[in-house]
Amino acid sequence: MQAVAAEDLGTALCIITGASRGFGRTIAVQMSELVRPGSVLVLVARSGEDLRMLQADLTASKAGKAGVVVEYVVADLGVKEGVENVVKAFKLRSSEDFDHVILVNNAGSLGTSRYAKTFTDMADVDSYLSFNVSSTLCLSACVLEAFPRRAGLRRTVVNVSSLSALQPFKSWVLYCSGKAARDMMFRVLAEEDPDVRVLSYAPGPLNTAMFEEASTKTFDTSLKNSFKDMIAKGEVLTCEASCAKLMTLLLKDKYINGVHIDFYDI
Repeated sequence: MQAVAAEDLGTALCIITGASRGFGRTIAVQMSELVRPGSVLVLVARSGEDLRMLQADLTASKAGKAGVVVEYVVADLGVKEGVENVVKAFKLRSSEDFDHVILVNNAGSLGTSRYAKTFTDMADVDSYLSFNVSSTLCLSACVLEAFPRRAGLRRTVVNVSSLSALQPFKSWVLYCSGKAARDMMFRVLAEEDPDVRVLSYAPGPLNTAMFEEASTKTFDTSLKNSFKDMIAKGEVLTCEASCAKLMTLLLKDKYINGVHIDFYDI
């Protein structure tokens, strides 16, 4: 029998990183439509102006008028203070106000496109991993610490992943390594705490600024050309189409805990 999706995600506290544009912004919009009045969205990114615009749009939307509260935190997750600022935004909230806590780890960057043998400076690697890996683990741990297990509370952690977590791409050693590390972190979390619902979702090639960067700044010529071919063939996905599949996964809540699911798997 085919699984039937729930009608909504409950009265939720939703923390979404990288929410100012692209896939993160789309997640915020679609998730706001699937939570109940009284839910709170905490939007996190480095761009304050983009966050303010998104907050205004969501507050004026049907969901906002129905009672979904939208807050934002301007934070650089590549530094300790950035993670701490996000934690301050939700730490004083009582879990009794919600029946679902959702963290979407969407923030990420491509990093410098170079061949692996050129990374001789540890500082280059450390900076990338701080933003893309370390902050993700620490923020997830802080959310679970602030909202421990209790009867009636669902806790969901989403890792926005990539095919690059599973497959090597020449000249993207940082990006592939970061995505692979994040996938494994969340597989471990799922093993350690089965009460937490953990999902790594690879949204596919998206029509975003990041994909534009990949198609123009990729160092390896063959890989750069493959990105350009995808654009020419119309194979790049909209954020809305991919996000809709993610929302369906969350509503059905039937995935194997800790699993990596690609857009094309559904």
